[in-house]
Amino acid sequence: MKYTKEDLAFIKNAHAPQHSTTASMKGKRCVIAGATSGVGLEAARMLAKGGADLVLVARNRDKAAALQAQLEQEHHVAVDVVTADFDRLDDVREAALRIRDAHPAIDVLINSAGLYCTRRQLTADGNELVFQVNHLASFLLTMLLLEPLINSPQGRIIQVNSEGHRFGGLRVDDLAWSKRHYFGLRAYGASKTAQLMTVRTLAQRLADTSVTINAMHPGGVRTRIGSNNGILYRAWQRMVIWPFLKDPAISGSALYYLAAAPELRHTTGRYFNLTIDEKPMPHALDDALRDAVWAKSLELAGLPKAF
Repeated sequence: MKYTKEDLAFIKNAHAPQHSTTASMKGKRCVIAGATSGVGLEAARMLAKGGADLVLVARNRDKAAALQAQLEQEHHVAVDVVTADFDRLDDVREAALRIRDAHPAIDVLINSAGLYCTRRQLTADGNELVFQVNHLASFLLTMLLLEPLINSPQGRIIQVNSEGHRFGGLRVDDLAWSKRHYFGLRAYGASKTAQLMTVRTLAQRLADTSVTINAMHPGGVRTRIGSNNGILYRAWQRMVIWPFLKDPAISGSALYYLAAAPELRHTTGRYFNLTIDEKPMPHALDDALRDAVWAKSLELAGLPKAF
């Protein structure tokens, strides 16, 4: 494959000076999925520091409760906890219902739950695990929370995506990897490519509302993504990969900017490398494939075609 200068801009962007904002989030309500570790945890800390009230969507209730107590004590903000495991779509539906019932207006939704697997696994819903956790569950949660986001003066949706979309791997006729050899990097790339595509479609469908939706790469940072794999992978990750990665606090700062910056009020359908607007790889901009991914995502999420 031949790469253009534009395709390789992510290398320069990763080292570019990043944007920031001093805008307050006081009075705003932010829902963060995947809030107890890595990128989501840093976003929760930054947004609470900025005065935002939070809804933490997490798999582990004990970890979420501990974070809730810490943020409420340190920053005097209101923090709710909703438990959901993204490998079960019924959990996502129940979480969305609880959030909608408790909070008729939401200002920011951040989907940061993520997974990387070295071997193929299927969920109880019949989907490939990485595709479901990284794309389908966040897609479903987003769609089910559109009403409270629209009820906000200016709702913002931020999908934590990845430069891993560059690995490709997306085939609408084989999302479960039953027709080909499973390769972790390409399965991860497929999930992130699908997420990017639905961001673009949803931005178009929300054009007549005050809601924006954007995707962002959180930077090359140390997180526990992939810790679900075997001991050899975890040892390789810690000894070989982590020494070259940055503190995830940079991700929290970037997410705060994307959530709060007044200048982004009307910015939608974009992909950011941290806070730098960047063009995704060409395969993620294929409109015919994008339409197919949108239709398939609705189907797998159990949503009506006319949603």
